[in-house]
Amino acid sequence: MTHKIENIAVMGLGKVGSLAAQLLADAGFKVTGYDLDPPQSDYFKTVILDLSDTKAVATALSKNDAVLSCLPYHLNKDLASAAVANKVHYFDLTEDVPTTQHIIELSKNAETVLAPQCGLAPGFVGIVGASLVKRFDKIRSIRLRVGALPQNPTGLMGYNFNWSPEGVVNEYLNDCEVIEGGVHKSVSPMQWVESIYINGQMLEAFTTSGGLGTMCETYAGKVENLDYKTMRYPGHVKMMNFFFHELLMREDRKLAGEILVHAKPPTSKDVVFVHVAAEGWQCDELMREEFVRSYKPQLIDGKFWRAISWTTAASVASVIEMVSKGALPQKGFIKQEEILLKEFLKTKSGGLYIKGDEDSGGARLALETTKCTK
Repeated sequence: MTHKIENIAVMGLGKVGSLAAQLLADAGFKVTGYDLDPPQSDYFKTVILDLSDTKAVATALSKNDAVLSCLPYHLNKDLASAAVANKVHYFDLTEDVPTTQHIIELSKNAETVLAPQCGLAPGFVGIVGASLVKRFDKIRSIRLRVGALPQNPTGLMGYNFNWSPEGVVNEYLNDCEVIEGGVHKSVSPMQWVESIYINGQMLEAFTTSGGLGTMCETYAGKVENLDYKTMRYPGHVKMMNFFFHELLMREDRKLAGEILVHAKPPTSKDVVFVHVAAEGWQCDELMREEFVRSYKPQLIDGKFWRAISWTTAASVASVIEMVSKGALPQKGFIKQEEILLKEFLKTKSGGLYIKGDEDSGGARLALETTKCTK
């Protein structure tokens, strides 16, 4: 069954939702954005909607072929269920593991696509990681690292909350899936601290929840070590452990998020660091391959968008384009690591990653070469 996508509902019109809706409109879709207080847009139609009103949401879904959720993760279970009931393709940006497990169960009887975790991490980094894996005859380790940071940090925390405080607090406090020594397990967040250098800038990386998506399931029995870490400027993880654990702010996540955003509001000059590395054997030789990039704000249709906004919005819009064109399955659950990077970059929205790639040199073509054969 081919369920063509023409009309798309975008639920939640914050910075990422608004840009994703705009990119989808630019790609030729008929987009309607829904929000309780929608911004004005020259690119797509907007409708005032209480997104907690399940009947109103179901009515909106019945008018569309697909829905993109840019809502807080706790609203996604109900929205995904409504999408399946209305036979509508479903996409989201969630990092929440229980939400994704719920969507996996829904997909078993779905007639349309369910593709959560389509943002930056999980999302784009999983696509990149899978692309690196294809260069090896046998894989030993996969390491995914992402950091969305201010370009010019101040203070001991060295951070500004350009992303959802709810999402950040969630990933800092929930257990993290890893594969260690061939064993799929959960480990504590904000641990396993390491130093990483990108373009001469020293960063620290530590475990956080949700960034691997479904990769532990996909690579179980195939890789010895697989993990995801968030990158920050040095000293950040010590401050966050003090805040959440010594001051017991973990006991009130909502208040913790409010305090952090009040202290460190968003900045327009941000940078997204991506560091993905894989190790394994190529023609019996142990080798390491890396994808290392820094993405900065980008001019899109006459307006500068933050790096975290466009990298996230472009990722999910690209996946939707690929489903619409038949480059991905037309029903069931889609894992990010099943998406081919070279096809992702061919989409109109995926082209923003090429345009914003300051660090590639000739590496992009090298990334797509096949593994060694004798």
